Amino acid sequence: MTHAPDPFERLHPALQYHVVNSLGWSSMRPTQLQAIKPIHAGLHALLLAPTAGGKTEAAIIPILSRMLGENWPGTSVLYVCPIKALLNNLEQRLSHYAGLVGRRVEVWHGDVSQSRKTKALHEPPDILLTTPESIEGMLVSTRVNRQRWFGNVRAVIVDELHAFAGDDRGWHLRALLQRIGRYTDGPPQRIGLSATVSNPQALLAWFAPTGERGIVGSAGVSTDADVTIDHVGSLDNAATVVSRLDRGMKRLVFCDSRSQAERLASELRALGVRTFLSHGSLSASERKQAEAAFAEERDCVIVATSTLELGIDVGDLDRVIQIDAPATVSSFLQRMGRTGRRSGSRRNCLFLTTTDEAFLQALGVTKQWSRAWVEAVVPPPEPWPVVAQQVMVSLLEQGVVVRMELLESLGQGFTELPAARIETLVEHMLGAGFAVESGGVLQLGQATEAEFGRSHYRDLLASFSGAPLLLGRHGATEIGYIDPSVLIGHDAATRLLLGGRSWLVTSVEWSRKTAWLEPVKEGGKARWTGAARTVGPEVCQAIRDVLAEGTLPGVQLSRRARAHLDLLRDEIPCGLMSRQPGPGSTHRWWTFAGTVANRTLARRIGSLNSRAFDALSVLTTTSTDVSAGAADTAPVMLTDEEVADLASGIKFGNCLPVGLLRRTVMARNFNG
Repeated sequence: MTHAPDPFERLHPALQYHVVNSLGWSSMRPTQLQAIKPIHAGLHALLLAPTAGGKTEAAIIPILSRMLGENWPGTSVLYVCPIKALLNNLEQRLSHYAGLVGRRVEVWHGDVSQSRKTKALHEPPDILLTTPESIEGMLVSTRVNRQRWFGNVRAVIVDELHAFAGDDRGWHLRALLQRIGRYTDGPPQRIGLSATVSNPQALLAWFAPTGERGIVGSAGVSTDADVTIDHVGSLDNAATVVSRLDRGMKRLVFCDSRSQAERLASELRALGVRTFLSHGSLSASERKQAEAAFAEERDCVIVATSTLELGIDVGDLDRVIQIDAPATVSSFLQRMGRTGRRSGSRRNCLFLTTTDEAFLQALGVTKQWSRAWVEAVVPPPEPWPVVAQQVMVSLLEQGVVVRMELLESLGQGFTELPAARIETLVEHMLGAGFAVESGGVLQLGQATEAEFGRSHYRDLLASFSGAPLLLGRHGATEIGYIDPSVLIGHDAATRLLLGGRSWLVTSVEWSRKTAWLEPVKEGGKARWTGAARTVGPEVCQAIRDVLAEGTLPGVQLSRRARAHLDLLRDEIPCGLMSRQPGPGSTHRWWTFAGTVANRTLARRIGSLNSRAFDALSVLTTTSTDVSAGAADTAPVMLTDEEVADLASGIKFGNCLPVGLLRRTVMARNFNG
């Protein structure tokens, strides 16, 4: 009787030696062992495991084994992450693994100095840690010899694949992988790392549309954790609770906006709590202070937005606290997964909710978690803005492109989209001056240069756009980035919260996009604009279930939370399409259908006013009978002005013909 070979024995002997002797591992985890065979075979793979489940090692050790066994030259592996902090966090760990077998790792992103990037170009590392936007920058840069730099790439590892796939960055990333394939001998192997999702097969098929594929790991959801919900009623009260809980321990507190994180950090420092802060609008130096605290501090609080939801190693963390609630079970699992790493400890999360809406959302998210349910990851439909971006960056990359070759390349990058519509888009961009054609050959047009040409076409590198921000500086020190809206208008602030500290705005140089700051003892506003959150129907229906049942098995409710649940059960009807009198001549219909469904219903009965609906209900006039069902079949009709308003946050939307822009807006905002 023959036995299947031990997966560990497939590894290159040098890797076997160092895993046992240098790393001191008595064994590898099951997911890590299962990943060896498909990665060695060159399959596109999706590696699934909870936070801290060893996915990084499951990918990198077999890849290093292949690198040694097949003698890969030059920069042969791209390791792509969604945020810079994760790249910085991984650099030391991956450098250690690669260094054991004589290979090198380098990091390349927006905070890395030009001198370091230049050195990397002259001395190519074996593994490059980077972001999609940095890859785009390399592809269009005149300083990068693309064939030399990308020609040896054999594998691309994408960390936190679910975070990419859920928005247009995923479409951008996939288009980049297709373009990199033009410089390589064959299509690079694609390896995605992901937390738990409910549709792994579909996610992998989207990530790697062609070639052999394999899934490693389990998609199951663990409900073994200590979860508590407390309703505290205000952010000030939340700060007081956090300051008194678990003193002497390391606590990670999640907020769902930068302004809320700033206010909480300021309150905690005023209460004498050693506090660190991390969010996307802080300067690199400010973020690094927080990153260092994760590994080195013990008795402290780290306040963060969703940026620390991803796989950054926060060391020996004792507790996760959630102010209010995330919109998805997936985010909740990621955040809670930062705890429970010590032997004998359990994952834990304490919700401190400040509003009725947040309290209800916490009930719905934890109810779905207790059912071992998690969302599917679905890429945004109709990604026409990203196709428009790829038309322009492809022309910028190559200078001139034969029209048919461009259409073929776009078709390969966006296999889900009809070729005729891709051709319609290119035709429109030619007519609008974003590209020009001569003898069947295309190149960039004046409209692209006028719209995106600043700073060497920097605005073309990312598929997303944020509000234009001002750099806040104190002398030579960069503190972070400020939304200009907080400095203008009738309520313009002269004091700001930034980095969890109070600052006086002494002057603003609008031409340099710089605000000069001086520290003050207290006070200040924190405000950034951002997109509204979308809550799915499953979470909303779980809220209705909790209201109807009055219980939440598997979740501990504090005395305050229990009292607040009883209060809301008396106030909110939980029947199917219950009608409740509203202010004036209105009625509120409790649908528990989710944000998109209620936006659709509100539009079908004649309103797009954001106050007319939320994730749980729709507000109507007394003459409108939603329960009759007539609105369910009425087509959603939008004027061109309404389409433009809904498209205002879609980058590259102004490059699309009206028909494709309308398709994008309708598919992403409405049902049916």
